[in-house]
Amino acid sequence: MTSTKGGVDLYDAVIIGAGPAGLTAGTYLARFRRRVLILSAGPSRANWIPRSHNTPGFPNGVGGPELLRRLIEQAAQFGVEIRDARADRLQLADGLFQLSGAGGMVHARTALLATGVVDRLPDIEGLEAAIRRSVVRMCPICDAFEAIDARIGVMGDGGLAEREAEFLKDYSDRVSVIGEKAGDVSFTQTAAHWAGQDGTEQTFDHLYLALGCKAQSALALACGAKTDDDGNLVVDDHQMTSVEGLYAAGDVVRGLNQIAVATGEAAIAATAMHNRLRDDG
Repeated sequence: MTSTKGGVDLYDAVIIGAGPAGLTAGTYLARFRRRVLILSAGPSRANWIPRSHNTPGFPNGVGGPELLRRLIEQAAQFGVEIRDARADRLQLADGLFQLSGAGGMVHARTALLATGVVDRLPDIEGLEAAIRRSVVRMCPICDAFEAIDARIGVMGDGGLAEREAEFLKDYSDRVSVIGEKAGDVSFTQTAAHWAGQDGTEQTFDHLYLALGCKAQSALALACGAKTDDDGNLVVDDHQMTSVEGLYAAGDVVRGLNQIAVATGEAAIAATAMHNRLRDDG
């Protein structure tokens, strides 16, 4: 493991993002005996998950905070350094990645973006608490099974809301689409109540948000990485972006925002990073 180069403190790999993808990649790289730093880059989106029942290995489900706690514990067990610091700038200079931000300057031979996405949320009082109670939901793929035969609302305008509603009709025949600005929403402990501007009212057991999200790819873009038409980072079969030595995994890469996908991509990326480091000597 290289620790210095030209007098510079050097990591084999720096990972931006401490969600399931970043923490999994960190554990893999540490077990490959690489010197690894993870920058938290803010709270993980997974922290909002009340309980996931489609995460492999948890037949009774697992909450996001508990899953993250376990992943952090596992990474730390193998010596991964984790800093609660945000990276503001990423650049490639003299064959090394340089990250600067609140945590100071970091130099690394390879880098992995696991920064995820930011959901577009409506301005509704009590929204975050309703998400944590599973009254408001973000992902039909994750939890539609738990909404079988329930009263379901899908908030959104346009194609995304219509597609999610069609998907959810496999689970319930009581699915309605409501416009983001077409009425007011309030929450009880167990339901969402919608009062439409046309005088109609509906109560939903679950309200799904279909308002889209934005990939947090600014660091990679500033470094020259390419994105697709939806703003997701383009990667090869080994999760490397169009910038040599810069990898990406998880929600920042593709629209299928799933824990299992993120951890799988992280394993692929970490293995490729290790092999690249080994080939470079």
